[in-house]
Amino acid sequence: MNKQNYLSIYAKSFSWAGFFLNKETYQKCSDLYTFCRYLDNIADETGELETKKLKFKEFKNDFKSKNFSNPIIEKMWKLVADTNISTNIIFDLFDGVESDLEEKVELKSEKELLIYSYRVAGTVGLMMAKILNVKKESAFKAAIDLGIAMQLTNISRDVIEDKNLNRYYIKSDIKEIKDTLELAETFYRSCFYYIKDIPFRLRFSICVARRVYREIGFQIKKKSNFEEYKNSGKIFVNNFGKIIQTLISLLDMIKLSLMTNQETGYTQNKHKIIMEEINLNERF
Repeated sequence: MNKQNYLSIYAKSFSWAGFFLNKETYQKCSDLYTFCRYLDNIADETGELETKKLKFKEFKNDFKSKNFSNPIIEKMWKLVADTNISTNIIFDLFDGVESDLEEKVELKSEKELLIYSYRVAGTVGLMMAKILNVKKESAFKAAIDLGIAMQLTNISRDVIEDKNLNRYYIKSDIKEIKDTLELAETFYRSCFYYIKDIPFRLRFSICVARRVYREIGFQIKKKSNFEEYKNSGKIFVNNFGKIIQTLISLLDMIKLSLMTNQETGYTQNKHKIIMEEINLNERF
C-alpha cells in the first residue's frame, strides 16, 4: 500500500471531517476505514465471482486466525484491543459484504434494506463510536442510525453504478430514490441529539460528516426525473459546499449546547425490524 491512506483516497467527505480530529483519533479512524474499504473492494473489484469469493474467504479466515503478516488485519485487531470493539460487529460487516458476492443482488423489502445497511454501514458507525470513546447505549444506537443514513444516501446516489454490477438495492426510478432519501432523513434526524454524548473535542467532526453526507441527498432530491439523475453522474459535495456545511455544523454545535430534552426516537421501530434478525444489544 502506498503512503496515501484509504481514508483520503476513497472517502473525501470523511477525510474532510477527519481534519477536525486529533492526530491519534484520526489515525484510528483511518485504520478502521482501511480495513472496511479493503473488505469492500473485494466485493466491488472486477474479476470472476468465484475468485472474489475465494479472496473474501481467505481474508475472513486470516482475520479470525489473527494473521498479523497482513498489516491491515494487525491494525484492526489492535483497534479491537484498544477500543473494546465487539467482534460481533466485525462479523456483521463480513456478512454484509459477503451478501454482495452473488451473481445478482436484489433487496425486496424495507427490512432487507435496513438489515443490509446496518451490516455494511451501521457496523462502521458502531466501531467509530467505540473509537470516539462513546459510553451511552443511546449514543451507540445513534451511531448505527448515522451509518444507516449514510448508506441509504450511498444507495440512492449509486443506483446506476450498482445496476452495472447487477445489484438492485432499490428500484431504478426517481420516486424510489427520493423515498429512500426520505428514509435516510429519518435516520439523520434521529441521531442528531445523541451527538451530545460524544466527547466534546470530537463532536464537531461528526457534525461535519453528518452535514456533508446529508447534503449529497439534498442535491439528489433536486433532480426532477430519472433521466436528469442519470445524466448527473456521481453526485458529490465540492469543496465550497463542504465549507458551507462546515459553517452550518458550527450552528449545529450551538444548537446541541442549548438542547435539554431528548428528541423523539424516530427510528425505534426501525431498530425493532433489524432486531428481528440481529441482537443489537450484544454489539454495544
